[in-house]
Amino acid sequence: MPRPRPARAPSGVPRPAPGPAHTARGGALPALPSWTATLTWKAAVFITLMCCGLAALLGVLVHRMMTEQTERAARASAMDRLDRTIVAYEAGARLRRGEGIDPAGLPPRLHALALRGKRGTAFGVHRGRTAVWAAGPAADRTAIAVAVDFTSAEETIAGLDRAILGSSALAIGGTLLIGAFGVTRVTRRLHLTAQVARRISAGDLDARVGDRTRSQDEVAAVSRALDTMAGTLQRKLEAEQRFTADVAHELRTPLTGLVAAAELLPPGRPAELVRDRVQAMRALTEDLLEISRLDTGSERVELDSYDLAELTARTIRASATDTALVVAAGARLETDRRRLERIIGNLVLNAHKHGATPVTVTVDGRTRSVTVTDAGPGYPAYLLEAGPQRFRTEGMNKGHGLGLTIAVGQARVLGATLSFRNRAEGGAEARLTLPASAAPGATAPPPGRDGPPAPSSAAPRAR
Repeated sequence: MPRPRPARAPSGVPRPAPGPAHTARGGALPALPSWTATLTWKAAVFITLMCCGLAALLGVLVHRMMTEQTERAARASAMDRLDRTIVAYEAGARLRRGEGIDPAGLPPRLHALALRGKRGTAFGVHRGRTAVWAAGPAADRTAIAVAVDFTSAEETIAGLDRAILGSSALAIGGTLLIGAFGVTRVTRRLHLTAQVARRISAGDLDARVGDRTRSQDEVAAVSRALDTMAGTLQRKLEAEQRFTADVAHELRTPLTGLVAAAELLPPGRPAELVRDRVQAMRALTEDLLEISRLDTGSERVELDSYDLAELTARTIRASATDTALVVAAGARLETDRRRLERIIGNLVLNAHKHGATPVTVTVDGRTRSVTVTDAGPGYPAYLLEAGPQRFRTEGMNKGHGLGLTIAVGQARVLGATLSFRNRAEGGAEARLTLPASAAPGATAPPPGRDGPPAPSSAAPRAR
């Protein structure tokens, strides 16, 4: 495909420099660990906050209720004792300890209340201990008062608070364990679903979730939907592959006759046009057949030892293009010569057709890589994001988008990696990195399955 030049920012508009996020005061925002984004961690935090809030609410309510009830009982006890003390005082009996007229430690506001002729209670201190005072009016503008010890009640309330804290901690811990068990089961199923989705996107259309749990929750619904989608996608792709293979095979026979008939035409411009179009149709048919073989996933490589630099130089000479070869370091490796020549030839011819000179091929035996660069406008954005796509063209390009598609498929058969990028200084770069060892399960190709392609099919049709 033609490669559009990257868009430039309007003049006078400054580009923001990349950098970490900043707060309003200029300080860098702290980056949270990646595990904090997991559903398990979020659920644990949510459960903990909810349990702590509920425990605090219940603890405060119980504490207040018990404190108010205990204080009311203590005030009532103090008033009963005051009544008995007043009766004993009027009868002239001897007052007991903690009872008397204007005793020391009587709260001033309670003393003032008694002088106004009223009775009441108040909390205070008696002999260094917390007590509930009850006072009433006496003769000669004095107050008669009693003190009831409140220390035991305070200890009871403190023990209740400790029990509330302990039970809340146990309840939070138990709830966290149960919640973590339940959430982990859900997240495990979600992780399995995501893993299967990644396998399907990588090309394993036989992958299925197969959620066998009895639950009919949303996770099971998503798993079943993913399995259904994978099955439908697999059937459609298999139908497309069968159609491509059938069309290519059906076209091969009449094209052979057309090639022979075109050679019999008398010399002239019309004959040249017919031969050119017939050769283009033949090359397209051979490319479709090769793609259909790659789609089946049954290709096997035929290994032998080759010098990487020599093989690359021979491929450049066969392409009949003005391509520079740079050998950073030589190396011998085991590979399939035909497939490797096919990949390099497609990359070189594609660079000349859709890029711009100079086109350079760099061989680095240390990294077992072959890099093809050109000075053109670069690869399209869709190719960099999703890779080459067959039958996708842009602009006025008349290609079919099969050249790089075949290169990627052959690289996959070899166990190699083919990556594409646009260079910062301009131009496109395709980098083929070969594996250190032979591709797994590499054997000789089955008879009749992997014959050499037609010479005209070596050039990529389009990006």
